[in-house]
Amino acid sequence: MNIRRKVKLSFVVIVLMLVFLGLVSTVITYQVKENSNFRAKVSHIVILQEGMNDILVESIKINDLEKLEKLKIEFAQYENDFEVLRRELSQIKKLTLANLVIENLRQDKMVKHYLEEFYTNEHTIELIYDEIFQREREKLQNIHVFDTFYPEENKLRIVIQTKILESNNVEQIKELGNLRYHSKELLYQKSENEILEKWLSNIERLIVLATQAKQEELKNTLIDYRVVAQNIGEKAIRIEAIRKIENESILRVSNILDSNKALSMALEKNISQSSNTFVDKMRLIQLLVGISVVLLIIILAFKVSRNVSLTMDEVEAKIEEGLVEVNALNAEIEDTQREIIFTMGAIGERRSKETGNHVKRVAEYCKILALHYGLDEQESEMLKLASPMHDIGKIAIPDTVLNKPGRFDEEERRIMDTHSMMGYEMLKHSTRPLLKMAAIVAKEHHEKYDGTGYPDNKIGEEIHIYGRITALADVFDALGSARVYKPAWDDEKIFALFKEERGKHFDPKLVDIFFEHLGEFLHVRNNMKD
Repeated sequence: MNIRRKVKLSFVVIVLMLVFLGLVSTVITYQVKENSNFRAKVSHIVILQEGMNDILVESIKINDLEKLEKLKIEFAQYENDFEVLRRELSQIKKLTLANLVIENLRQDKMVKHYLEEFYTNEHTIELIYDEIFQREREKLQNIHVFDTFYPEENKLRIVIQTKILESNNVEQIKELGNLRYHSKELLYQKSENEILEKWLSNIERLIVLATQAKQEELKNTLIDYRVVAQNIGEKAIRIEAIRKIENESILRVSNILDSNKALSMALEKNISQSSNTFVDKMRLIQLLVGISVVLLIIILAFKVSRNVSLTMDEVEAKIEEGLVEVNALNAEIEDTQREIIFTMGAIGERRSKETGNHVKRVAEYCKILALHYGLDEQESEMLKLASPMHDIGKIAIPDTVLNKPGRFDEEERRIMDTHSMMGYEMLKHSTRPLLKMAAIVAKEHHEKYDGTGYPDNKIGEEIHIYGRITALADVFDALGSARVYKPAWDDEKIFALFKEERGKHFDPKLVDIFFEHLGEFLHVRNNMKD
């Protein structure tokens, strides 16, 4: 078998092994996701049961039948959510390849056992709630009756007390004291049948005493009071009995929740053990397959190195040669870009009878200002390359206006001022960073720091730093150069203007930089004279 066939066969085997690794990873991901979803649903069950318990506790505390009914609806929603989760957990999803390496958690015997206990506990909570709901409704009805009769009881007791005290009957006064004591004991301390019987006995003895004393009005009042006391006493006893039953139910539910938490911890431990076993198996499989792939690649590389005629030195030499050629082409492209930009800038200037060196000097001035302003070397160099395009819009200005030897009239000035926007429109559509920078320069190099420039009357640092830098560089070179409409200015006059226009036409910081590094600007001007 020749080397080519061996290489092809080896690559096929490697690809198949990598596909196998991918399948194993897919199985791992699927099963981990399934197990994570399963664990989340089990946790949700515990949360639902805790919510059901909260509703149960709240049902005991409220004193309003309407609110009790609303809580029952909310509890029913919890029951419905629980049943949905139960159905989902009961569904067994089989993935044959996955079950070869790990048992599906839904099929684990211990997990099933724990879940059955969860379901049993939930059913118990439902039964307890139904019982509490019925008793709470009964309690609220009894409380309503109690609240209705209690003012009447209090009113009648005060009337009885007044009549007995007026009669000054010692036996009645003594029995009245017992009546008051037992009524308070029943209503506020111990709601028990024994106390109710004592209370009613007190009333009966008072009725007998009133009959003996021929106090018909007091007797009739006591008879009415006996009926009220009977009703209110029975309701108080029943309310207290229901409360005791409810407290016992709450205790039972609390024990169930404690049991659920223990089940949840045991279930989590079981799931973690299964998952860890699964991960260990998968790591072993991946390690074995990975080692096999690496060994196969090493063997393949060894065979190829013995049979391939092109040595590493030759490969490196060819790569180096190619890199040199690529670098040379890149350098040529960059030089060509620079030439094109300078040429386009020069075209705009020459239409107005300016020299090509003007744009080159402006470019150098811009770089000096940019570096001292704080822009980095790369951005400063880009500005140097972009600035020659600042007057590219002049190619769209008619020669009669562009080359007029005297001052412009109002219409000519308006036409001339359009060159900044025209230059911007020519360049703005480019996605290249250099030409995007050139578009900014073309548009904003006639803006003034005090907002009196054009085209947008921008003020201060609203003007892009590229426009502020190019404005100063362009004016410095323009004033120092002879043009069709003016002779060159001497340096002192230029410097005086710059000082005067500091903060008006020019960025004050850039003016300061200009004077601090004046020697650099004069050096460029002297070396690049027209």
